[in-house]
Amino acid sequence: MAKERKKKTQPVARTAKRKLPAVPAVTQPTEEKIAERAYQIYLERGGINGNAEEDWLQAERELSGGSST
Repeated sequence: MAKERKKKTQPVARTAKRKLPAVPAVTQPTEEKIAERAYQIYLERGGINGNAEEDWLQAERELSGGSST
């Protein structure tokens, strides 16, 4: 019985890996960053008191990529 010879195969050319487009990671802003932005909003409004919660919520929206309105 004759032994079968295995054919030597040519190495397979490696194809370049396709890079996927970068997707920004969704991160939540820190309370410190929100507070800083809320204070900036307060100053932009002329330093008028009474809108702290609205300023905070606007800062959160802006920093998390949401609408600023």
